[in-house]
Amino acid sequence: MSTPTTGILIGSLTEVRGDGMDARIAEEHVNELPVIDIGNEQILAGHLGSYVVIRQSDIGVLALVFKMWEQDRFDSDGNRVSDRFISLIPVGELQQDNSFVRGVRHYPTPGAKVYAVGLQEINAIFSKFREYEFFIGQLATHKDYHLSLDPRALFGRHFAIIGQSGSGKSWTVTSLIQHTIKAMPRTHMIMLDLHGEYCWKNEQGGIESAFPDDKVNYVDALDLEMPYWMMTYAELVDLFIDRSDSGASMQMAFMREVLQQLKRKEAKKLGLNSVSIDTPIHFSLAEMYMQFKNANEERKDFGKTQGALFGQFDEFLVRMQSRFNDVRYDFLLKPKKRNSSDSMAELLRQFVGLGENKANITVVDLSSVPTDVRPAVSAQVGRIAYEFNYWNPRRREFPITLICEEAHAYIPREKGGQFEGTKKMMERIAKEGRKYGVSIGVVSQRPTELSETMLSQCSSFICLRTTNPDDQAYVRGLVPEAEGDLTDILTSLGRGEALVLGEAAPLPTRVQIYRPEPAPKSNDVDYYTAWREGPDELDVDGIVNNWRSQVRE
Repeated sequence: MSTPTTGILIGSLTEVRGDGMDARIAEEHVNELPVIDIGNEQILAGHLGSYVVIRQSDIGVLALVFKMWEQDRFDSDGNRVSDRFISLIPVGELQQDNSFVRGVRHYPTPGAKVYAVGLQEINAIFSKFREYEFFIGQLATHKDYHLSLDPRALFGRHFAIIGQSGSGKSWTVTSLIQHTIKAMPRTHMIMLDLHGEYCWKNEQGGIESAFPDDKVNYVDALDLEMPYWMMTYAELVDLFIDRSDSGASMQMAFMREVLQQLKRKEAKKLGLNSVSIDTPIHFSLAEMYMQFKNANEERKDFGKTQGALFGQFDEFLVRMQSRFNDVRYDFLLKPKKRNSSDSMAELLRQFVGLGENKANITVVDLSSVPTDVRPAVSAQVGRIAYEFNYWNPRRREFPITLICEEAHAYIPREKGGQFEGTKKMMERIAKEGRKYGVSIGVVSQRPTELSETMLSQCSSFICLRTTNPDDQAYVRGLVPEAEGDLTDILTSLGRGEALVLGEAAPLPTRVQIYRPEPAPKSNDVDYYTAWREGPDELDVDGIVNNWRSQVRE
């Protein structure tokens, strides 16, 4: 890195605080066009988003410019002059050997010199990260510089992609995965695609994808058949029992007893010595229903005396029957392929990309799944990934990342909601998953509605444009205090432009994410063209048929 004598002096510190510093720009750079030459590039002295180095004795602090203003005063001759100031966020220290470390332990004092930082210095700072060759975009302040992240920190310790609708989340997710596969050819990812943006059917019925055909495994959740018998007890409770019902406790207790009994019977057939209530083995849903029905109608003494549980399960039976009769739940409750314990291995192979179509990423399309059951299915996908590696002796050689699109829909912040069991399962993965080679990437447009536990476990954040004050304040609270002021720029980010914070980047960085190629099917509807050149007639009968048959085209 350049030594202080070769840097270009642009100012000096006027104030030092625990969370930031202020500096006065040198007089020669206070003009309409404060251009300075550093190496082969020209930059504006102290412009927003640029980096500077503060030097004093043996202290070297790297800081980011996030605010600039002018203040008028009168000189000794009575002429009005303007002083220009910048606010700085310290992001790390430069050691004696010019290596960079995050965090600041030794602060300079007012009067310390502030030097501009050019591409050569930035390259030295990021050199360690460039070795990974995991490039995601270009620096906003230096378009010729391509940013590489640390994949160990990004995927190994969970990450979040946050931004409002239209800010480029799908673009960012697609680009990130495309470059992940390029940098690491043995990537293993499972994506929960709620809106069919990453894999979709064209007019001819063929599958198109935002990822290379030989790298992606498209799975329609309805065709996949997520069998009920692989669900945990908590997930089955979410599906069949209304927790707000006065008899919910009795229903849950009886369900536990029935499940234990049915699974012990299946365990004997498989030669298993022991079985738990969550052991993923087949059991008959019809038989469980009949046991509830018999207990609910039991009478003794030739019909004169009611049984202990007589009438206790009316609500449960109605709810279970309605789920069973609803065709939208057939993929879950009436599996045709996954109707025996032996079919579990094939399901797992397809999930992790080891089936007939070996792939780096498995896209589970949930767009055709009923909205009210998506959380349960999403949790089941996550749990299967977690359990797979929990029992995998080679888990350290086969890590898996679960990408959760629209995570706030099934990992909500609220407590005691309808899908509390689902939420707890996903939070368990966030807290324990990385020990077993399972990490999570959450994608959300409303971080304030997302589980606090989930976000608190993320070590890296890719923040896109966010204008909601509550969401901005929430993001500010997630990052280190010294970097909190950076969230003020979230409102000014362009489409596909992000602020990268956390351990995956050497320092807080504003970056233009690479345009994905091909792009996901997430573009906004073009109202102008559609309302000028759109169709004069629609196949309303076909729409009605799709609606009734619950088939989306």
